[in-house]
Amino acid sequence: MSDVVLSEAGADLLDTPLLEVRSVRAAYGSIQVLHGIDLSVRGGSILAILGPNGAGKTTLLKVISGVMRPTAGSVLLEGHDVTGASAEQLARIGVCLIPEGRGIFPNLTVRENILIDTFAANGRKASELEEVAFGHFPRLGERRGQMAGTLSGGEQQMLALGRALTTDPALILLDELSMGLAPKIVEDLFTVVRQLAATGVTTVVVEQFAEVVLEFADDVVLLTQGRVRARGPADEIRDALAGAYLGGGSS
Repeated sequence: MSDVVLSEAGADLLDTPLLEVRSVRAAYGSIQVLHGIDLSVRGGSILAILGPNGAGKTTLLKVISGVMRPTAGSVLLEGHDVTGASAEQLARIGVCLIPEGRGIFPNLTVRENILIDTFAANGRKASELEEVAFGHFPRLGERRGQMAGTLSGGEQQMLALGRALTTDPALILLDELSMGLAPKIVEDLFTVVRQLAATGVTTVVVEQFAEVVLEFADDVVLLTQGRVRARGPADEIRDALAGAYLGGGSS
């Protein structure tokens, strides 16, 4: 892990994918959840992982981010095998997980939330980190002194994403970005994700509701019961998703 450094704009789109998941299996105790998952993600692209409740979507993000160790298979970043690396190690090389529920610190101010990750900021000044977060989300700048727990749900999700951007990530993993949010807020958030992709930041987003993300994703993987049931470009896979159960509940 010590010699792994993700390139600033992700992998060469014609060569090694930024992220590869090879035959990954994962379990909680004796309960097998993932049954040999294979996928790859091009640098600077947005991959949507769709599927019903219990499909294994969140478990897959946990494996990719180092929160959970797979029972078999491997995870590669730009061709480097990082299977078994800790979440902290992966975070330090540019992998950022935004979990379901946003993961902000409600008893800290917006500004304090933004600056809490300064250890990973490579010596950048606090003002530079604020410029990154508030530049993408001006509404947060207007509320920089407000306690994060008093923000609206949409503003909290903006804060989670804004804080992630201060770490200069190469790969962002988003778990249920749209949960509980108004459609306009979701559109605004995905617009930022698309802007990031244009700069080379790769995003894997887990969603339960297909229509929310299909307009923004480049590629789609459909999971059901811990297996890949369909995959392909978003504009080609829409019909394959039409008969899938994608509503209700959390992942």
